[in-house]
Amino acid sequence: MDLGSIIKNIRKQKGQTQNEFASLCGITQTYLSQIESNSKEPNLSTLKTISNNLNIPLPILFFLSMTEEDVQPNKREAFGIVSPSVKSLVNEFFAV
Repeated sequence: MDLGSIIKNIRKQKGQTQNEFASLCGITQTYLSQIESNSKEPNLSTLKTISNNLNIPLPILFFLSMTEEDVQPNKREAFGIVSPSVKSLVNEFFAV
């Protein structure tokens, strides 16, 4: 799961700096940086705040962050085929 990169990419697409977004979420810029680099895992409450401020439902944020390693080995090939199209559709729907 690559949650930090997804958060960072969406934040940047929305034109917000780490300082601006961290302040909006009520966390420090350092903590946001650690989340975005996947060196810290935020608790569920913080993730809900982040997803709300990104205007992305939390389950969608989780889905976008899924990698092949998150899928059962016998389903990875199907995931690799379907995932790009589904993620593209989700990105269009939520204007990420």
